[in-house]
Amino acid sequence: MSRQSRALFGEINRLQLPVGLFAIVVLFWTIFDSIISYITPVLIDANGFSTLWVGIILGSSSMAGALFDFLICKFVKNIRFRPIFIVMFAICAFYPLILWRSHSVAMFLLAMALWGIYYDLYGFGTFSFISKYTKKDDHSLNFGLVQVFRSLGSILAPIIVGLVIVEAVDWRAISLSWVFLAISFAFFIVLMLIIFRRFEKNTRETKSARRKSLLVEVHLWKKIGRKMMPVLVLSFFLYFTESFFWTLAPLYAETTRLGEFGGLFLTMYMLPSLLVGWFIEPLTKKMGKKRVAITAVLIGSALLAPFYKMPDAITALIFVFIGSLFMSMALPAINAAYADYISESPQVEGEIESLEDFAFNLGYIIGPITAGFLADALSISRAFSALGYMGVGIALVLLIITPKHISVRTTTSDFK
Repeated sequence: MSRQSRALFGEINRLQLPVGLFAIVVLFWTIFDSIISYITPVLIDANGFSTLWVGIILGSSSMAGALFDFLICKFVKNIRFRPIFIVMFAICAFYPLILWRSHSVAMFLLAMALWGIYYDLYGFGTFSFISKYTKKDDHSLNFGLVQVFRSLGSILAPIIVGLVIVEAVDWRAISLSWVFLAISFAFFIVLMLIIFRRFEKNTRETKSARRKSLLVEVHLWKKIGRKMMPVLVLSFFLYFTESFFWTLAPLYAETTRLGEFGGLFLTMYMLPSLLVGWFIEPLTKKMGKKRVAITAVLIGSALLAPFYKMPDAITALIFVFIGSLFMSMALPAINAAYADYISESPQVEGEIESLEDFAFNLGYIIGPITAGFLADALSISRAFSALGYMGVGIALVLLIITPKHISVRTTTSDFK
């Protein structure tokens, strides 16, 4: 066994059993969600909507999510992984049926609202789990592991659904999504009933301080948001990019000669996350979480910028893969930074998670709309190039203005 292999297995052995089981829950849930994500723009397009309208409808899901962020932070004082995920699974079970029945703008907007809410619940639950059930020193490693399994699910889903969808989306794709959701829920039950009994006494349960008014909540959002602004901007762009790809990739695949292998375009975008997640921790310890994330976005965006000049689909796939190889380093690094902030200031856990989710929702609001507009105004390939140029500009600015250390500590007066 090589030195690299021994090091890899040594890192895996450091993981607690609950994290490994949670990663399996995430794997099958991601396959469910990715199947839905893949067929949604196709269903909207099949109902006669333009590419711009596809983006607007998809973006509406995160408008509901952004509102939900503030409400859950205001009214839920102690965010706990298990009830959050139970509600998430319940919404997920009904969502595919509502999506399948949608033919008008109103019905699609209703479906998108549910989508935005259940995805927010996933984000809240994940941060709660990692920050409460794992050590701070292992946050990068654990988020890397979760991203590996999320990426594996995102890689498998387009291939699976691409084999099911021959000419149009039908009931088989919907039924397939439910199968993977059921498998995920089964592992979640195992995680609750068996694993958590062994670790419940050692977990960190910290209740958030009671808020006295809406003004206090707004004050905390403003104060913490200003401190974390560079990190939030980076999160926004990462989710903006992700939504951009998920909006246009299925449509771009239909313009190529890849046929039933059109799902490979999204697969090549997601595959690097499966590879880099294992090795992100050594990089963040050496260079710092924020520096790794920003540099990765800069290089990945630069490789995406010449997309419109690609002579064929195969060359485009190669460039997308290499660019994504760098971009994939950013998300686990920046998520580990959020988990650090939660560990340092657990009394504002809700605000930190809400702000991160707000950045996600903002990215998923603006991303699909921008993607649809640019695809209609320019072309799909030029839209991807424009995305690359935007990423280069944002990363260069963040490299200059981001401080080495960000503290989100609050004082008693902040809660009055």
